[in-house]
Amino acid sequence: MTDAPTGAPVTPAARPTAAARPRRSPTEFDVPFANATSGALIATILHEPDWLTQDRAGGLAMFRALPVETNQLYTTYVDLRNADLSGVQPALPGINVGREPRPPAPALPDGVAAIIELDEGGLVGAAMGAEAQAAGLILETLAQFGTRDPDGFRAAIERDGALPHDDKFAQLTRTFWSAGVHVAVPRGARLEQPIVLRWSLSGPFALLSRTIVELGEDAELKVVEELKPGSGPDAVGLYTGTTEVRIGAGSNLSFSSLQELSAAQVAFQHRTAAIGSNAHLHWALAQLGTRLVRSRVDNRLEGDGGSVEQVEIVFGSADQLFDLTSYTRHLGRNATSNLLSKAALQGSARTFLKGLVTIEKSATGTDSFLGEYGMNLSKKARAVAIPSLEIDQPDCRRVAHSSSVGPIDESQLFYLESRGIPAEDARKFIVLGFLEPVVARVPLESARERLRELLEAKWDAAHEGPAAA
Repeated sequence: MTDAPTGAPVTPAARPTAAARPRRSPTEFDVPFANATSGALIATILHEPDWLTQDRAGGLAMFRALPVETNQLYTTYVDLRNADLSGVQPALPGINVGREPRPPAPALPDGVAAIIELDEGGLVGAAMGAEAQAAGLILETLAQFGTRDPDGFRAAIERDGALPHDDKFAQLTRTFWSAGVHVAVPRGARLEQPIVLRWSLSGPFALLSRTIVELGEDAELKVVEELKPGSGPDAVGLYTGTTEVRIGAGSNLSFSSLQELSAAQVAFQHRTAAIGSNAHLHWALAQLGTRLVRSRVDNRLEGDGGSVEQVEIVFGSADQLFDLTSYTRHLGRNATSNLLSKAALQGSARTFLKGLVTIEKSATGTDSFLGEYGMNLSKKARAVAIPSLEIDQPDCRRVAHSSSVGPIDESQLFYLESRGIPAEDARKFIVLGFLEPVVARVPLESARERLRELLEAKWDAAHEGPAAA
C-alpha cells in the first residue's frame, strides 16, 4: 500500500471468477488510498479552508475506528468478496484524470428544468431552463457553492446528522470527497419539471461525491439522478456518493435514482433526509448495475404531519451483491412512513434487505409500514429480508412490517398461462410487474422508459442461449 496516489495509471488485476474469489471478512476490507496523505492532497488541489481540512481529518479518524457494520442485527450479513479495491485510486482532477477527449456538455433535455453532469474529472457541464431561472433554483458544484456563499457552505457541510456518524463508508466519503452538487429551492418556489443530476464513472478511479439538497418552506422539487458508466476503460472502480436532504415545512421532494454503473465497479451510497412539519419526501431508487452495492437511507421525520414514501428495487444477475439498509426515525407527531424494498434475483445474485423503524416517545399518532420482499429466480439466487421495529410510543395509528422471500408465485404463472401466454413470457411479465413500483414513480418520462428498457434487457440477457437454462 502506498501513502499517496500517483499520476501513473493503474492496471487492475483481472476480475476473479465467483468460484475463485475467497470470502473476505469485514476486518480484512481495505481501501488503499484512505490515508492522511491522500486527504491532504485533495485539500491542496481544492484550495479549501482550514476548517474543511479539519473536517476531513475527523472523518478519517472515524473511518479508521468504525467497523464495517455497527448494528448487531446485521453483522452476520456482511460479504465483501466483490469489493477488491487494491487497484483503485482516487479521482484527482488535474493530477491523475485526463480531459482528452472531454465529454460534451449536456444539453437541456425536453421536459427538464435543469441538468448538471459530473464525472471522475469534475464538472462536465450544466444547463438551466427558463422555469428554473424564474423560480430562483440554485444548481451548482460544491466548489461554486463554497465560493459564492462560504458561510452557507460550511453550515451545510458541518450540519449535524448530514452523514451518519456510525457508518464507516459515509465517513470515507466525508474524508475524501472531491466532487459535489448543491441544489437549493427558495421558499415558495415550485418547479413542475424535474431536474437531472448525472454522474458517470470509469475505472480504475474512485469518485467520491456529496450531493446537498435544500428546500425552503412551501417549495416543491423533482430530482432524477442518473449513475452511468463512463466512456473510459471498464476497469474496477469505486463510486461513493451521499445525498444529504433537508426539507422545509410544507415542502415536497421527489427523488428518483437510476443506478446502472458497470459490472466492474463497486458503489457505496448514503442518503439522509431531515423532514420538516407537513413536508413530504418520495424516494424511488433502482439498483441494476455494479458488482457490489451497499446502500443506506436514513430518514428523520422531525416535524409534525410529515411523511416519507420510499421504494427501492433491485434486479440482480450473475454474482452481483446488493446490501440495502433503511433507517427511519419518527420524532414528530402524526407522521407517516411507507417503506418498500423489492429484489428480483437471477443467476447467483444475492440481496440483503435490512430495515429498522424507530418510534420515539414524542411520535404520537405514527403510521408506519415496512415491507421487504425478495423473488429468487434461480436455485443459486439468495435474498434475505430483516425488517425490524423499535417502538417507544404505544399511541400509534399503525406500526407494522412484512417480509417474504421465495420463487415466482405458481398461481400467478398458471393464471397467465391459462390465458394463452407462453410460460417464459409469463415469468417475464410477473418479474417486471414486481419491479414496476419504482418505475411508475420516476417523474421524467424518458427516464421511466430508459428504466423499463434496462430491466427488460437484463431479463433478456439472462434468458438467451443454452446457458439460460
